[in-house]
Amino acid sequence: MSESTSIQDLKSQLRGNVITPEDAEYDSARRVHNGMIDRHPRVIAQCRDVADVIAAVNFGRTAGLAVAVRGGGHNAGGLGVVDDGLVIDLSPMHSVHVDPVARTARAEGGCLWGDVDHATHAFGMATPSGFVSTTGVGGLTLGGGIGHLSRGFGLTIDNLLSVDMVLADGSFVTASDRENQDLFWAVRGGGGNFGVVTSFQFRLHPVDTVYAGPMLWNLEDANEILRWWRDFIASAPEELGGWFAFLKVPPGPPFPEELYTKTVCGVVWCYTGPLDKAEAAFAPIRAFKKPAVDFVGPVPFPAFQSMFDPLVPKGIQSYWRADFFKEITDEAIDRHVEYAAKMPTLQSTMHIYPINGAVHRVGNKDTAFNYRDANFANVIVGFSPELSDANIIRQWTVDYWDALHPSSLGGAYVNFMMDEGIDRIKATYRDNYDRLVEIKKRYDPNNFFHVNQNIRA
Repeated sequence: MSESTSIQDLKSQLRGNVITPEDAEYDSARRVHNGMIDRHPRVIAQCRDVADVIAAVNFGRTAGLAVAVRGGGHNAGGLGVVDDGLVIDLSPMHSVHVDPVARTARAEGGCLWGDVDHATHAFGMATPSGFVSTTGVGGLTLGGGIGHLSRGFGLTIDNLLSVDMVLADGSFVTASDRENQDLFWAVRGGGGNFGVVTSFQFRLHPVDTVYAGPMLWNLEDANEILRWWRDFIASAPEELGGWFAFLKVPPGPPFPEELYTKTVCGVVWCYTGPLDKAEAAFAPIRAFKKPAVDFVGPVPFPAFQSMFDPLVPKGIQSYWRADFFKEITDEAIDRHVEYAAKMPTLQSTMHIYPINGAVHRVGNKDTAFNYRDANFANVIVGFSPELSDANIIRQWTVDYWDALHPSSLGGAYVNFMMDEGIDRIKATYRDNYDRLVEIKKRYDPNNFFHVNQNIRA
């Protein structure tokens, strides 16, 4: 059978589009969020339902193609696309069903978090997600799910009730605490190693209008602010989240002109408690040191979740490095301030996310995610829309990471990792790695799903 005949057979089995290099939409269909990634798959299957996913998996296996699975396409390393292989693109599968009585939501595998937030907000509820509404539900969840709501409600995987999946042999299974428990354990942090998740069921929480937004301080205050934030967030009420950042101020409203393009430090706050108690909760924050910018106030959660979407548009180049930390030492703070002053582009940034509170109430062995003893997840990202900046943003990111890594716990949030090799993957899963290997052997013994942060069976 010729290749063209095989692709024709795939087209005849799918309700969704099948795109090849000859098609006009090929270039747009192959692009992922990170503009540094420029890969050319042989075929892209835009699946509309589970039957399409089964057909695509069977086609890829029979044809012997490398297979990449794409939800939102935000993955740092560009793992939603592969050269000369098959992309199983779930983006047409983006419906969300909310059960307001059971306080659950079921989201299809191609949903973005904006889809989920829109659907759940109508009922005054939300589930922990990330920090940008254009992020895919699938990738973020399978890697663990750190977000604005983590201190109060845990990681995304701590609110995951079940998944429906298509396995490497084309079979369809459900994994939960009641069935296929080993698989359910593995997908809560183990990434896309075990199959294509076609839907996720989440527990919801009463989150409607939050008291949230950024506060910014001048860079000369950064050492003081970071030390204060480090100590404050360790014992802050769990309904109060806030992550620290270095950034350059975008040149435009609503920011004051005197701050345009200046490097500053900031904390992005999110308070989910009663709104009539918000001002009191923020009194000690505002009393510490007056910020240059204070945009914190009542905001609907979906609006807050999408607040930073324009800063990371699709196609922008990005180079990532990350680590988990038990503590942020005074020496590490000095290094942070040193490298913040060298930030190479307007879009580059550094974030430190607190992952204490509710995240710590789950054990390291309870899910594949293995850093419940960490208090902070650090990420450094060189961003630029300019191709000529590729080496500059990479070098700054790597140098910054090299300066901090010795004081880290050794591994990183898997969703923030580039292609960094098997040793980094093992460091990320620590003593959960061997169990992941055994589960991989059971559900994907031939490593069909290997275009990911790969668990090698």
